[in-house]
Amino acid sequence: MDFEHVLVVGAGQMGGGIAQVVATSGRHVSFYDAQPGATDRALETMRKSLSKLEEKGGPPADQALRRITVVDDIVPAALMIDAIVEDSDTKEELFHRADEELPPAAILGSNTSSILIATLAAATDRPDKVIGMHFFNPVPVLQLVEIIRGSDTSDDTAGRVTQLARDLGKTPAVAHDFPGFVSNRILMPFINEAVWALQDGVAEAEAIDTIAKLGFAHPLGPLALADLIGLDTCVAIMEVLQEGLGDDRYAPCPLLREHVAAGRLGRKSGSGFYEYV
Repeated sequence: MDFEHVLVVGAGQMGGGIAQVVATSGRHVSFYDAQPGATDRALETMRKSLSKLEEKGGPPADQALRRITVVDDIVPAALMIDAIVEDSDTKEELFHRADEELPPAAILGSNTSSILIATLAAATDRPDKVIGMHFFNPVPVLQLVEIIRGSDTSDDTAGRVTQLARDLGKTPAVAHDFPGFVSNRILMPFINEAVWALQDGVAEAEAIDTIAKLGFAHPLGPLALADLIGLDTCVAIMEVLQEGLGDDRYAPCPLLREHVAAGRLGRKSGSGFYEYV
């Protein structure tokens, strides 16, 4: 089995989901987050998710959880998957530290949804072993992993990580290293335009989402999806797109910025375009 030991850094929605699917595949996971209590909350979410899957015929929840070890810093592993905040400086610092701490043969992956892989690779002395692994939320359910090759990512790195995605029961799709890659270059303008429609009074949030769901056969409307992703994350991605592509059409809608400034970040804060109890 390739990548028998994986280090997952970041215990938010994405990091917890990634740790869960890696552990479920039979691999050992070292799980780290600098924020106190973050890993405990993530493990409780995983326990609930795995128990539901067990009820539907999946593997025993405790079996996967036993493969996850909470650590108090980054530790050596065959693969690191970064799932921390979508901020270039913070990620670059992590990749620099990981380059120093992990074995020379280890691969450094990132769940970034918009930041250039070349930027992260430049913080290391192993650019050939840096790659993007963009999972989708909720990670245990959605099948896609967007594999992003930087300009220096080797064929061996890309091949091994692509096979890992398949081993995790996912469908890999390879993209080149442009801001937002494929998924968010398409998705974020769609979400942003829905926010503009709300701000302009074209329709209420529920009507906008209903039109998108029934009219476009989408399982979730763009505003509800933004709440799921996190409105702060949406703004961060749009800012990367705007700056990286030099095009103001990617600028976040003022209403979106207002929600973030007010702490209405979506599901994770209890309110966004909708209220969550």
